[in-house]
Amino acid sequence: MTARRSMIRRAAAVAAAATAAVVLAACGGGNDSSAGHEGHGKSPSPSASAPASASASAKQGEHNAADVSFAKGMIPHHRQAVEMAELAETRAGSAEVKKLAAEIKKAQGPEIKTLSGWLTSWGEAVPTEEESGEHAGHSMSGMMTPEEMDKLQKSSGKAFDTAFLQMMVKHHEGAIEMAKTEQSNGAYRPARDMARAIITSQSAEIERMNKLFGKS
Repeated sequence: MTARRSMIRRAAAVAAAATAAVVLAACGGGNDSSAGHEGHGKSPSPSASAPASASASAKQGEHNAADVSFAKGMIPHHRQAVEMAELAETRAGSAEVKKLAAEIKKAQGPEIKTLSGWLTSWGEAVPTEEESGEHAGHSMSGMMTPEEMDKLQKSSGKAFDTAFLQMMVKHHEGAIEMAKTEQSNGAYRPARDMARAIITSQSAEIERMNKLFGKS
């Protein structure tokens, strides 16, 4: 009887030890599994999506059709203004008109280069000198016709001053209209910034020319 009890106790001890081992193994396995799941099942951190955000940010500098139209239109428009300003160097009678013309040439010459650079970088054709002539005059606001340019070329002194101021006011109003369209529809920030600068500077020059017109 005693031997039998001893065997029962021994069996119970072995069973208890086996149970404890199973429990410990389960606990250990649970920890490992938990750690492994945490490492693999974790959702991507915000930093993982950073490249996509950077890509979206870069797209903000892209251009659209309105930007291309603005550049292609403003180049011939500016070229004609520079041509008119160059005529004033030898034909204007007023020193104030000559000064204004020189300022217009100085401002718009570099803008032509900038606009041309944008078109080239976008894979677009830069308008040729021929496209800045008669055809452009029919398609853009404020452009002088060949007849008007011929009249300006043949005048001098006070007659030139009067014709130049009248034509340049009209020319500037056309440029402002084009710039406002770019500000409303354009996507390329540098182009929109240039449009804003054109509106500001040429509006001020229109006021100045209207005052000079009264003196001419």
